[in-house]
Amino acid sequence: MGELSARRRQLVLVICCMSLFIFGIDVTIVNVALPSLQRNFHSSVSDMQWTIDAYTLVIACLLMLSGSLADRFGRRRVFQIGLSVFSIASLLCSIAPGLGWLVAFRGLQAVGGSMMNPVALSIIVNTFTDKKERARAMGVWGSVFGLSLALGPVIGGVLVSGIGWRSIFWINVPVGAAAIVLTQLYVPESKALRARRIDPFGQALVIVMLASLTYAIIEGRNRGWHSPLILGLLVLSAVAVAALIAVELHRREPLIDVRFFRSAPFAGATMTAVAAFAALGSFLFLNTLYLQDIRHYSAFEAGVLTVPMALMLFIFARVSGHLVGKHGPRRPLLLAGPPLVVGALLLARLTPHTSLVYLIVAYLIFGAGCGLVNAPISTTAMSGMPLDQSGVAGAVASTGRQVGSSLGVAVTGSIVAVGTGATFVSASHAAWIVVAGCGVAVCLVGLISTGEWAMGTASRNGVRIDEASRTSTR
Repeated sequence: MGELSARRRQLVLVICCMSLFIFGIDVTIVNVALPSLQRNFHSSVSDMQWTIDAYTLVIACLLMLSGSLADRFGRRRVFQIGLSVFSIASLLCSIAPGLGWLVAFRGLQAVGGSMMNPVALSIIVNTFTDKKERARAMGVWGSVFGLSLALGPVIGGVLVSGIGWRSIFWINVPVGAAAIVLTQLYVPESKALRARRIDPFGQALVIVMLASLTYAIIEGRNRGWHSPLILGLLVLSAVAVAALIAVELHRREPLIDVRFFRSAPFAGATMTAVAAFAALGSFLFLNTLYLQDIRHYSAFEAGVLTVPMALMLFIFARVSGHLVGKHGPRRPLLLAGPPLVVGALLLARLTPHTSLVYLIVAYLIFGAGCGLVNAPISTTAMSGMPLDQSGVAGAVASTGRQVGSSLGVAVTGSIVAVGTGATFVSASHAAWIVVAGCGVAVCLVGLISTGEWAMGTASRNGVRIDEASRTSTR
């Protein structure tokens, strides 16, 4: 890709952020609508988990494939296909006749979503070649996610309360259509210098690994943790992990390049993404059920109450981008952990009658931690990576986010699945402790993966990967 003018680069950033906006707003809108969906389809808590996890699980399974396809066939082309599939699937979600159909259409949405955000991130990385300018772009990227989370609850609350849950999927269509047209006009096509082959064995193992683990966690409480099915699925997931590592190490062009994980910052960014987004996904799931089912707020009122958290995410995402550009990723990562822990511990003391002031303070603190963590994840994941590998590298980091969100909803949802009323609140205390543990993990991994030794491993690993890629093209 040739050097673009500053104005053109900003346009590319805006267009890529449009995809992130509808992705983020879809998350919070659907969470606000969960109680309405539960009443409409007469569903259990575990059924509601699937409306969230069907989406995040499919995305997690396909992100790395989408990154490879984008590097091979063109990032703009794959980005536009993703936007089209996502928009069409959103329309299908709005006419779903039953919960099973909705879960299936959410999975189709995720197929499109897997081609949007990691590919958009790769486009940004290839567009903004200056490190400081790229860090600022990542800050904007993170703040748009915060803005979408802030607007999602309010818009979702208005739509669910005024029109019904089906209307929450309509908002994706005009934004997606506009992004498709603008992408064609302003985003230049880019590909990897060397096309990568498709890795069907690696892709199949990723699907088996994540699907079996998520199903086991969600259904474990209902079917029994010692049941042959659940134990078998957990063993299958572990075997798939071992097989994936063995297979990918010996493939010339693997789906997951295991060499990436020799970089401590890259491995740390992936683990941080899992922990941070497990915390965020858990918050959105648990908080929605608490506000509407326990406190009996309307969808609109619950959405408004969630805005302080999302606004703090928006504000501190900008702060984080500035800190990353000026000081590197270490400082915002270390600053992100404590508010995640404190906010979760405050929420672990909830009762059916907790004051709104207490709730809002907890939301503000938790949102600050969520805002600080996203930009350094993206920047650290790219540390030392050749631009030629940015599509797959970005997809691995994005997979960490989706895996974290999926597992967070699965784990905390299974903790509260049998609870109603005061029992739900009591069970949620243990779930919030799990969320606090995720905050501790963000701190520890950030400390280890951003030091001088860690950054050295990134530089050396990037050189090795670059040299190996050049050698293989001769």
